[in-house]
Amino acid sequence: MSNARLNAIAAVTNYRATAPALDFSKTSAGEIFGSNVFNDRVMKARLSPAVYEALRRTIERGEKLDVTVADEVAAAMRDWAIEKGATHYAHVFYPLTGLTAEKHDSFLEPDGKGGAIAAFSAKQLIRGEPDASSFPSGGIRATFEARGYTAWDVTSPAYILENPNGTALCIPTAFCSWTGEALDNKTPLLRSMQALSAQAQRLLRIFGEENPELVYATAGCEQEYFLVDRNFFFARPDLISAGRTLFGAQPPKGQEMEDQYFGAIPERVLAFMLEVERELYKLGVPVKTRHNEVAPGQYELAPVFEQANVAADHQHLTMTVLQRVAQKYGMSCLLHEKPFARVSGSGKHLNWSLGTRHSNLLEPGDTPERNMRFLAFCAAMIRAVDKHSTLLRASVAHAGNDLRLGANEAPPPTLSIFLGDQLTDVFEGIARGGSGRARKSGVLTIGVDTLPPLPKDAGDRNRTSPFAFTGNKFEFRTVGSSQSVAGPLIVLNTIMADSLDYIATKLEAAGAKTPEEIGAALQGVIRKIMKDHGRVIFNGDNYSPAWHEEAAARGLPYAPYAAAAIPAAQTLANSEVLARFNVLSPREFASRNEIYLEKYIKEVMIEARLTFEIAKTMIFPATVTYQKLLAETSLMLKQMGKEHCTTVLDEVCELAAQLQTRIATLRTAIAHEAKGDIPAHARFCREHIVPAMDAVRAVADQLENIVADEHWPLPTYQEMLFIK
Repeated sequence: MSNARLNAIAAVTNYRATAPALDFSKTSAGEIFGSNVFNDRVMKARLSPAVYEALRRTIERGEKLDVTVADEVAAAMRDWAIEKGATHYAHVFYPLTGLTAEKHDSFLEPDGKGGAIAAFSAKQLIRGEPDASSFPSGGIRATFEARGYTAWDVTSPAYILENPNGTALCIPTAFCSWTGEALDNKTPLLRSMQALSAQAQRLLRIFGEENPELVYATAGCEQEYFLVDRNFFFARPDLISAGRTLFGAQPPKGQEMEDQYFGAIPERVLAFMLEVERELYKLGVPVKTRHNEVAPGQYELAPVFEQANVAADHQHLTMTVLQRVAQKYGMSCLLHEKPFARVSGSGKHLNWSLGTRHSNLLEPGDTPERNMRFLAFCAAMIRAVDKHSTLLRASVAHAGNDLRLGANEAPPPTLSIFLGDQLTDVFEGIARGGSGRARKSGVLTIGVDTLPPLPKDAGDRNRTSPFAFTGNKFEFRTVGSSQSVAGPLIVLNTIMADSLDYIATKLEAAGAKTPEEIGAALQGVIRKIMKDHGRVIFNGDNYSPAWHEEAAARGLPYAPYAAAAIPAAQTLANSEVLARFNVLSPREFASRNEIYLEKYIKEVMIEARLTFEIAKTMIFPATVTYQKLLAETSLMLKQMGKEHCTTVLDEVCELAAQLQTRIATLRTAIAHEAKGDIPAHARFCREHIVPAMDAVRAVADQLENIVADEHWPLPTYQEMLFIK
């Protein structure tokens, strides 16, 4: 019997990659890096010294943009893009869908003489006007109110996006409504970076820096993803519409052999990775690392640190490039947090730090207990995560992440901070009234004479921690692989600005002038922070049941699912801190909470309808066909007077009946009326629809292991994960 699954397997085994081989011997990676970016090198070569310096002051010092320079910049950008083959320009923006959006306009304009000229003015560079009516606004505006504006973000460089039939100039922009309210993630991200810099500079002045440089958040985002052959992808309606498998029995072999992690990269996959890196190099994305991840079919890509705003933009580009290039190699790139049940899911570890052009403010130095600046910034983060943990938790809350967090593959939804033994000793020592004393790093002895001694870190890494200090940065490990990092960055920047404001205010009130006086005053502030917020520090195993009990005893907030986490963040304190630093107004904050809850509901409902459709139209018919075959065979054997066994037939009949019953229950749950109460509808989805989907799946997955292989309609985990 032929079905879509068997046809897919045949297509995969006959597949040979037709994508052209890349020849790095002709053009090195160094030569192509940033070749499609209107970067500093291009600006310096094409702009007058005065205009170039004005732009650099805005980018490096945060000075207000001088709009009079826009004419020259627009002309230079247009000429550069046309030389690169561009016929159109696009204002790229980041609406609250979590994806990118772009509106393309041609450079060509009629010249009135039957011809056309290439035109691109300062006005066209600075402002665009896409339709805003169909993007989520959370009640900020009515559907009939269509006007929206994009505003040029000078801090994120324009770039050329290549296509086999031409290129386009892409200009990163902010996106706001006619009323000036943010309809995107870039606007509040830029606001949060401005607030963070102001409070950090304020603290640096207390520590003796008269004219501190602009302080900016930096980010490096590790991207995990799965690859499956596109023949399998198109044979799975759930992958097409939901991005994850809603059915699938556990394969005989999964990841228990631990042979995938850092293993040899398959040739087809490595060819794909090389082209991804080449395309990202052109766009100025500093990708650094590639390797096999833990689960079969899972991989990771990671860049070096960049300014947070640019890193967020580059993350969107990275996800786009991964998915586009995968198609060229006959594969689909899955960015969902949990595309395969009972197999490790994918995250996007957000490595966050802050500093100036010349220093990292989270660098402990050899003696962190004596480094006042470092202790102040680290203490600020301890306070920030504990005080606003519900806001930070909500920034990573969505349906996909519900399937991953706390599953012994990712940190639990209860937020805690890992500092390591060295820093914990320092802060606990200060909390006890001393100055704190750091452990020495020492040397790690391996016991092999031919290997050199290795410098030993003062503390081991903790991969179970949601928020871990890792040398000179914090790693926020709960971010989902499919989501934009802009949301978590907005929260991190804002709550850090709030804590820096708190510390600076306390030190200013102390009136300390000398380093000794400032140090003494700072120790007092840290003791207060440790007393009020030290509960958030935990260096142990976050997966252990004992920690879950201890976290509850400490009073740490616990919101296991998005339907609980998003409403839990809607507090007056969270709204106030975002408004006080002009990151989000109360109206903008409330609108986002509504948008994210609605998105959760929509995602669950799409999956529920898919589960119903696949179970009803694919799995149940396959079951009945096999049931009929068993019944006919059993009857034939009985008529021939031969011994026959009805055990398998009875089992299939019982499971078929259960499947029908559970499909009917799911249909009833899907028909539930929301009645306008969005939080209540989200809770209903979590408490009723998700369990109904899981119940249908449980029976279907049992049937997969019973129904004859030739009758099963869906590509299996064994096939999708291991056939490359």
